[in-house]
Amino acid sequence: MEHTEKNLLHIAMFPWLAYGHLMPFLEVSKFLAQQGHRISFISTPKNLHRLPTSSLSPLIKLIELPMPAVDGLPQSAESTADIPINKVPYLKKAYDKLELPLTHCLEHSDVDWIVHDFASHWLPRAATRLGINSVYFTIVNATSMAFFGPPSELLAGQRQRPEDFTVVPEWIDFPDFNVAFKLHEMVSHWDSMEDEVSDFRRLAGVIQGCDFVATRTCPEFDGDSLSLLPILYGKPVVPVGLLPPVLQEDQSEDDTWRVLREWLDKRREKSVIYIALGTEVTLSQEAMHELARGIEKSGLCFIWVLGNRQVAQGPDIIPVGFETRVRDRGLVWRGWAPQLRVLGHSSIGGFLTHCGWSSVIEALGFGRVLILFSGASSDQGLIARLMHNKRVGLEIPRDDRDGSFSSEAVAESIRRVMVDREGEPLRANAWAMKEVFGNLDLNNRYLDEFTQFLETWPASMS
Repeated sequence: MEHTEKNLLHIAMFPWLAYGHLMPFLEVSKFLAQQGHRISFISTPKNLHRLPTSSLSPLIKLIELPMPAVDGLPQSAESTADIPINKVPYLKKAYDKLELPLTHCLEHSDVDWIVHDFASHWLPRAATRLGINSVYFTIVNATSMAFFGPPSELLAGQRQRPEDFTVVPEWIDFPDFNVAFKLHEMVSHWDSMEDEVSDFRRLAGVIQGCDFVATRTCPEFDGDSLSLLPILYGKPVVPVGLLPPVLQEDQSEDDTWRVLREWLDKRREKSVIYIALGTEVTLSQEAMHELARGIEKSGLCFIWVLGNRQVAQGPDIIPVGFETRVRDRGLVWRGWAPQLRVLGHSSIGGFLTHCGWSSVIEALGFGRVLILFSGASSDQGLIARLMHNKRVGLEIPRDDRDGSFSSEAVAESIRRVMVDREGEPLRANAWAMKEVFGNLDLNNRYLDEFTQFLETWPASMS
């Protein structure tokens, strides 16, 4: 798209302090910079240093705001990856203390737009005072956003207890829709909320205060919910696409990938389950052992990546003798692994996932069928139900109240999804999703429309 000098913008980006939020904000920043816009990407030092910045456009400037000190927050903590879930409320208190330095930064700039996250409920008001337009960019899909409802419901609605979120809300009347939280997921989420300013109040504040909402989805996948959101919010809602990552074929091969690739090269096409529960999910030792027993009972080939937080739980997090018993068909990998490269290998057939939206997007971009084992963070439970409903995966049965499960249920779910005849429609549906989740042209078209919305505001309102 051609851009003239007069519509080139200075856009500030201010994500929440979590890697899963920083990266989608960075991907949008990179696209906007490709269109000629200047970007000020604002966060704390440690978070900015975590970003892959080697090939960033010179139009993207990283701006550090010192991390405020808060009683109860470890001194070195600057993101959710640095702390357990019960410390997240202190991280939100620290984030709120960034209001003054961020406002000062914006006052002494020529920023036209600020793109912000859910937690900065104070930011749209400050931006308006400074004559800066604001966009709330939600990194989750439209169905999850629709479930939480309009600002009026978030601020003073009928849902006041975790139990209230285990049923489909009245404003969603799509046929055969049963996306809601399980009680154990909602109780865990309750523990991560800050007492003084709940996540619901934060979300209501950014929706009410922004000029429009942008969401990481597309109508080909999420059409009904995308149509509902502008009605719930009373303002435009613009999809930015799914932001599918691009697998760089010419990347140099590091030692980790070489070991994993050589192991995968020896397996049949679509015969291996990739298992990864994300960087921030921790299960009890009992649950990890039950999961391991289920993986073993499935009898199928697998790669199981244990993230750093899981490794830190100690060597007993995996049952004694497990790796020896499965050594001919299974590999347990400790620490970071190149997930996109693993998912892209032809030997991978399915993905046992914690249901983080970025991980689901990566998997469906390669047409990998999903074994759904939701984490307790954010909207992962809603994503598990949504993917189960869309018949691109199967959710492992768990107790609604405490999240417990059996190794038999794990093994049965894996086999049904990967090899049983009744799993054939799931495998076919997931494979077909490549045309949406792996379609760069389609998803870039939505990013381009989002860019035009910024450039032509307020004319784009009409």
